[in-house]
Amino acid sequence: MDAMRAFDKASLPDVVLQPSAGNAFENTVEQLARAIRLGVLANGEQLPPERELAERLGVARNTLRDAIAALRESGLVTTKRGRGGGTWVTYAAQFPAASTAAPKGAFVRSGAALADAIDFRRVVEPGAAWLTATRSLARDQRVWLTDSLREVDEAPDDAERRVADSRLHLAIAALSGSPMLIDAVTRSQAALHEMLTAIPVLRRNIEHSDQQHHDIVDAILRGDAERARTVMEEHCDATSALLRGLIG
Repeated sequence: MDAMRAFDKASLPDVVLQPSAGNAFENTVEQLARAIRLGVLANGEQLPPERELAERLGVARNTLRDAIAALRESGLVTTKRGRGGGTWVTYAAQFPAASTAAPKGAFVRSGAALADAIDFRRVVEPGAAWLTATRSLARDQRVWLTDSLREVDEAPDDAERRVADSRLHLAIAALSGSPMLIDAVTRSQAALHEMLTAIPVLRRNIEHSDQQHHDIVDAILRGDAERARTVMEEHCDATSALLRGLIG
C-alpha cells in the first residue's frame, strides 16, 4: 500500500480488514467482530459479497462462511438466503447510563491488562495523529476527516457516538498511510471499546472529548504535527484517568 494512497470514507473496511497469518478461522472471526463493534461495518450495513470479502481477508470462502456462522450465533449478523439475500450487521452497542455502574458480568480489563492497554494507546494514537499531520492530504481526504468529526458531533445517542468516535480515530490512522499503524490503532480502539462499555457515560467528559477532537482535526488539517500529537496525548490521558478511576 502506497503511503500516500488517497483513502476515502468508503475504504475504511479496506484498510481495517486485511489478511493475517496464523489461524484463518479464528483470525477471520476476530477481524470481522472487531470491525462490527467499532462501526467499521455499521449496524444495518450489508457485508461485502462473499468472494470479495474472502479475497480481502486472504481466506478460503468456506472459512469465511464458517466465520460468518459464528458471528450469527453471537448475534452480530443475520443472513437472508435466496434472491436478494446477503448478510447484514445486527449489532448495536449498548452503554451504561451516567447514573449506573458497570454491567454485572461484563468483561473488564484491570490491573496489568488495563495498564498495558492504556500504555499501548498512549503510544500509537498520538503517533498516528502526528504522522497524518505530516501528510499532504488531498481534498477528499480532508473532507473525510471533517465528515468523521461531524458525525461524532451529531450522533443521536451514546452508542452511535461511540461508533462515530472510533471511526474518527480510525480515519486519522488510515490517513497516515501506514498499514502497521492502522492495525495498531484498530487494536487500540477495540480494547478501548471493551473498557468504555463497562463505565458510565459522563457528560462532562464527552464535552471535553469533543473539544479535543476538534483541536486534533484542526491541527492535522493545518499540518501542525506537534500540536496534533500533544492534543491526542491529552485526549488519551483524559480517558485513561477515567478508566483507572472507575475500573482500577
